[in-house]
Amino acid sequence: MYFLIYLAIYVYFGFAVMTIANKKSMPNSWLAFVPIANVWLMLQIIKKPTWWIILCFIPLVNIIIFILIWMGLAEAMGFPSWWGILVIIPIANFVMAYYLAWGAPPKTAGGTPPPAR
Repeated sequence: MYFLIYLAIYVYFGFAVMTIANKKSMPNSWLAFVPIANVWLMLQIIKKPTWWIILCFIPLVNIIIFILIWMGLAEAMGFPSWWGILVIIPIANFVMAYYLAWGAPPKTAGGTPPPAR
């Protein structure tokens, strides 16, 4: 049963990252479902160096790196960067991934969405 729950969560986040990659016109968005390659894909979206993947294998450092990656994804999708911190909060991380992938970015005071980076 735990395996099915884990698989459902993995597929959910895979679809979220794949949708973000498609919106950013990244080639090979299907890499969102491949372990380690999905981190490489997210690093390509936020334009960070590929060697950050090594940091994802260091205990405790990986938590900080994934927060920074998701903060970059939030900024890339037009959301405030602090949304990336929600990745460490249970349940909120599902909502955050949903809004980053399928939600509309918030409007600025002028009524137009923030510029894409």
